[in-house]
This record gives sequence, structure tokens and C-alpha cells, in this order.
Amino acid sequence: MKIRKLTPENDGKVAALLRQAFPKGDQEARLVERLRQNKRLTHEWVGIHTNRVIAYIAFSRAYNGAEVCGLHLGPVAVTPELQRQGVGSELLRFALRQEEIKSAAIFVLGAPGFFQRFGFAPCATVVSPRAKKSSHFLCLRHAATEPFSVRYEPEFAQ
Repeated sequence: MKIRKLTPENDGKVAALLRQAFPKGDQEARLVERLRQNKRLTHEWVGIHTNRVIAYIAFSRAYNGAEVCGLHLGPVAVTPELQRQGVGSELLRFALRQEEIKSAAIFVLGAPGFFQRFGFAPCATVVSPRAKKSSHFLCLRHAATEPFSVRYEPEFAQ
């Protein structure tokens, strides 16, 4: 798999991938589209194999009040037939090594068993209003000692 920054010619392929990877609805595809239209996504990469987009990862800003306090990770998507084969892990490892990511606090809503393998842990002082289960809200490199409720870009509320 080759990992590349997202380019405009792959936007439609990413939307199709998100719909395949999250078949219960198109919430993730619509969210990414809104974030991209409003230039809110800070980092996006795709995994490409044989000229086909097989994986996608994105980051957007996380806020403590009006201040940026880190990045939200997500969505992460892998084409269904390649899930559970290490593709998502490879893409996430790549993203976490990038200069613009490797020192930032990262927040994620996701499967603890997956993300804890990369150093994510339950957030001790930060809560997410979007987390139905607090055990699924994890962070990496977050050092704040004062509790707060993390905020998302406004597109998450639409």
C-alpha cells in the first residue's frame, strides 16, 4: 500500500469508501464532505493499492473552549474486504509519525481494543459530549490537568 496526502481527484473515491466501510448510513461520508467544504480537515491521507483507494484517515481540530487543544482523529476507514488485515493499523502508524501529528494531543471516539495498541488511553480529565460510552473516548499525548469538555468543529453537529 502506498500512502499519499488526499488529492481532489480522490474525493469521490473516499466518499465511496466511507459508504462501504460504514454501511449503516452515510453519516461519515457527509461529515467528511462538510468538513472538507469548509476547510476544517487539517490532515487527510489515503492508502492506495493497484490505483484503488483502500483506506482513509482524517484529522480535525479539537478545542478547549475557543482554543485549539489538539486534533480529533477520524474517520478511519478501510475497504471491507481488507479490514482486519493490518491496513488500518499501517495507515494509523504512518499518520502518527508525521511531523504535523506526532507532537499533538489526539482524541478519538472508537474501539478501545484497537486504539489502545497505538498508545491511546481513556482520557482522565477530558470528556466528549459525543461519547455514548466514556470508555470509547480515548486520547494520546494529552497532558492537561484541568477537566474540560472537548469541542468539535461545528460540522459534527449537523
